[in-house]
Amino acid sequence: MFTGIVEDIGTVESLSPMRAGTALTVATHLPLSSIAVGDSIAVSGVCLTVTAKGAGAFTADVSKETLSRTTLEGFRSGGRVNLERSLSLSGRLGGHIVYGHVDGTGGIREIRPLGEARIFHIRTDPSIMKFVVYKGAMAVDGVSLTVSAVRHDGFELALIPITLERTTLGAMRPGDRVNLEADIVGKYVFKRMEWGGEGGVTLDFLKKHGFSREG
Repeated sequence: MFTGIVEDIGTVESLSPMRAGTALTVATHLPLSSIAVGDSIAVSGVCLTVTAKGAGAFTADVSKETLSRTTLEGFRSGGRVNLERSLSLSGRLGGHIVYGHVDGTGGIREIRPLGEARIFHIRTDPSIMKFVVYKGAMAVDGVSLTVSAVRHDGFELALIPITLERTTLGAMRPGDRVNLEADIVGKYVFKRMEWGGEGGVTLDFLKKHGFSREG
């Protein structure tokens, strides 16, 4: 489990083809003494397992399934990636609950200035858009962000200067693709509503618990 608060921007050192996928080696300033083989690290939003580590770098195996469903397939040596270690029980949940299980990818349609901030307009598949709500949470390349607007062709995010500076999003351009993971709480709510019937979220259920259409 992660929080979507990026700890370091790493650099892809190498990608080595394997029968089952690719071995990805990333250089990082994270304290590798605190990272063990078998630990989880979110790499641009994708939860990967450390299989080896050396001086200033770690290696993780990426399956063909993960490559096909994320932007990792397009990684190249020298590319920059967002890194976050898994959340410890004593850690603070500064962003939102992120599992590193990417739902799919989106394309940056537009980036426009808003003072010192930047507005990102992202297009994505309807299978992801059904979980997108105004002021809801979305992990974009592993960064915990808040949806500032929902459009017919995607959604928008307002990125403040510190986020642009401390993540790879500051170097993004229109046309770039990003990994997306919708808020897990929203997924459970959506599933409950899909079930309907007993235990589902219905108008009768809402009225019973004090909600009504009247002001």
